[in-house]
Amino acid sequence: MANQDPVNPAHTLFDLFVQAQRCVDVKQHFAELCRQLTLNPKDFRNFYSKLKERLNYWKAKSLWTKLDKRASHSEYQQRKACIKNKCLVLGAGPCGLRTAIELSFLGAQVVVVEKRESFSRNNVLHLWPFSISDLRGLGAKTFHGKFCTGSLDHISIRQLQLILLKVALLLGVEVHTGVEFLGLNEPSGENGWMAKLKPETHPAATFQFDVLVSAGGGRFVPDGFKHKELRGKLAIGITANFINRKTAAEAQVPEISGVARIYNQKFFQQLLSETGIDLENIVYYKDDTHYFVMTAKKKSLLEKGVIKEDHSDAEQLLAPSNVDYKALHLYAHDAAQFSTGGNLPHLQFAQNHLGQPDVAMFDFTCMYRAENASLIRERRGKKLLTALVGDCLVEPFWPLGTGIARGFLASFDTAWMVRSWGLGVPHLKVLAERESVYQILSQTTPENTSKNYGSYTINPRTRYVTVNLSSIHTNQVRTLYLCNTDSASGIKELLAWCQKNTAGYNKVNVNDFSQSWRSGLALCALVHRFRPHLIDMSSLDESNAVYNNQTAFSILEKELGIPPVMSARDMASNSQIDNLSMVFYLTQIQEAFNVSAKAKASGSRHWLCCTKQAQRQAEQTLTVRTSRI
Repeated sequence: MANQDPVNPAHTLFDLFVQAQRCVDVKQHFAELCRQLTLNPKDFRNFYSKLKERLNYWKAKSLWTKLDKRASHSEYQQRKACIKNKCLVLGAGPCGLRTAIELSFLGAQVVVVEKRESFSRNNVLHLWPFSISDLRGLGAKTFHGKFCTGSLDHISIRQLQLILLKVALLLGVEVHTGVEFLGLNEPSGENGWMAKLKPETHPAATFQFDVLVSAGGGRFVPDGFKHKELRGKLAIGITANFINRKTAAEAQVPEISGVARIYNQKFFQQLLSETGIDLENIVYYKDDTHYFVMTAKKKSLLEKGVIKEDHSDAEQLLAPSNVDYKALHLYAHDAAQFSTGGNLPHLQFAQNHLGQPDVAMFDFTCMYRAENASLIRERRGKKLLTALVGDCLVEPFWPLGTGIARGFLASFDTAWMVRSWGLGVPHLKVLAERESVYQILSQTTPENTSKNYGSYTINPRTRYVTVNLSSIHTNQVRTLYLCNTDSASGIKELLAWCQKNTAGYNKVNVNDFSQSWRSGLALCALVHRFRPHLIDMSSLDESNAVYNNQTAFSILEKELGIPPVMSARDMASNSQIDNLSMVFYLTQIQEAFNVSAKAKASGSRHWLCCTKQAQRQAEQTLTVRTSRI
């Protein structure tokens, strides 16, 4: 009998790590591999190079080749562009992990916290060609051999998370599951920015960072960001996942990449007449599960008893108390069975993370989009760059692949911003460039992005056919820099200045940075105090708050170059007034008028020169005194 070489324990552990199909197993095998190779996973700066050196295994070499090729991009500067930066990423969904990987390539220390303990999302994502190319470049087929073989162009969210988690760990990213982010702890003493976590004793709670990336998903938008609702015609979506037993019979059933009523009216009419189910479209993908997503008509759902009572308000209509879930399960089951010609035998629902049938009904009508993609906070001299990626940045229609594609593009854009931050680019320029790129994200399609996928880097110019990195100017993003260089005393001084210069005006009583400004009269009074020829106070009516605010905003922007802090309508609604933004806005006005007054008194400078000087001072000092508002 021929001698056999002894099995290398590290090779066995690497194989187990690659093949692991649960988050907990991935982390366990990775920890065992590190112990076997005497590697410290927290040595993020040297971890990957030491891993390659110590794991001389032929199955790993092709993966190292791919990752080395990615790391060789000049933008990363040999993983030193952000060597001094520490980044906290919220959420281990596909976009959070993809962002973490890019930040690691830049040389930053990266920690990811994820509320869930497991990856259990069965829904299947359609992938744009560039997404497939990108994931192949990260070695996706090493971890998931069936990844986009043949004509396949989709993957389950769970599998995608597993692939990206494994890549992130190999690059030295620290990933903690079962950890919930509750908020920020501001700098104090020698400590910088830290996170409030649950459990509060978790080691990641002591991590000090200067970059925070939220990939929380859905409608989670951190403090300081605002989102707007994009609502269209009512569209009710249903997703359903059935167990895939991987039998020969199941393998023969063709997928449905997307059938819409407009293109196949006969199919949908037959579905309605035979089952009473009325759909606008349906998609069927085969992955870990048999995945169906469809858009159903409200009338059909009411007639089938899925929705109990009709309501004009979509939130009320789809409230859990107004849904018969047994009827919903039957509706989804019958739609799936009919659309596959009854060729999927024994359709049985897969389970979701709660152990319940994986069926969901939701409102496709309403999508959310953040008004800005980034901001900077400064407290006690410590700066924090904050960014959004994924669904909390732009919530798209996932079945078409726009979610993951734009999610990855936003991850690259965010990494490009962090690179600028790490290289010392002026802060307002960092924000202005990020917001410039953000302007085009919602319009990206496979057709208007570069087809040269191999040349894609984090540099936006390599991906977007037309992009202007300076379409947003620094003076337009000042309100995205939230600073408190002078804290409580500065707040009192600013308030006192506002009170002094609005005293004596009818129906103006300034005592805070919110309600006092709602009517717009206080802003108009400030303008009138310093430039009485620009505004007629006697013509203003307290009840016409939107007009008053718009009048003041227009004059201040035209005369001082200070863009509005918000819309006139939001300003008129006290609930929309953000104290931090108002302090920043009023500080700019104070700077401009004070410099102007000094120059006018000396007669040495022209008014317009003075306003430009005030703008420069505001940009340089950013004296926003806000932390105790």
